[in-house]
Amino acid sequence: MDYFIHHTAIVDPGCDIGNGTKVWHFSHIMTGCKIGESCNIGQNVVISPGVVLGRNVKVQNNVSVYTGVICEDDVFLGPSAVFTNVINPRSHVIRRDQYAPTLIRKGASIGANATVICGNEIGSYALVGAGSVVTKPVKPYALVVGNPARQMGWVSEYGHSLDFDFEGNAVCPETGQRYHFDNDSVTRIS
Repeated sequence: MDYFIHHTAIVDPGCDIGNGTKVWHFSHIMTGCKIGESCNIGQNVVISPGVVLGRNVKVQNNVSVYTGVICEDDVFLGPSAVFTNVINPRSHVIRRDQYAPTLIRKGASIGANATVICGNEIGSYALVGAGSVVTKPVKPYALVVGNPARQMGWVSEYGHSLDFDFEGNAVCPETGQRYHFDNDSVTRIS
């Protein structure tokens, strides 16, 4: 065992937990999930069966990551973020075979108290603002806010707003990385 599990956390048998991962107070890691290396699982978190977390995923306090959710490497899930896995849940109707997958791509961040409706993909390095409700796919590098979430701009891999010039080029003020905007999408060019 080359990971840390707080003594109040519950880890069911049959989990795959990567080296260097930390699971904090009162969290429940359920059978059949896969957690990559160097992840940090905050307190009062539930990771359901079949969930996949890549390397270096940060799950802040009070997040429930339900079956059907896949997070690639370097994803950030803010405090009390919410995921769903059925479009039309009913207590009296069993729909466990109808879970809609949700994919959070590399480097994306989901803000505190945001809700991601199942069946959507959050693009690489996208930033979902705190309290937003995601009801449709989010493009890579997009900044979305509100209920329902609407795109308000573009961000760099370090989360800074990108201001594109007339040729469609922008520079991250922190790293100097260059980005290009064309055909309603952003790509990193350096």
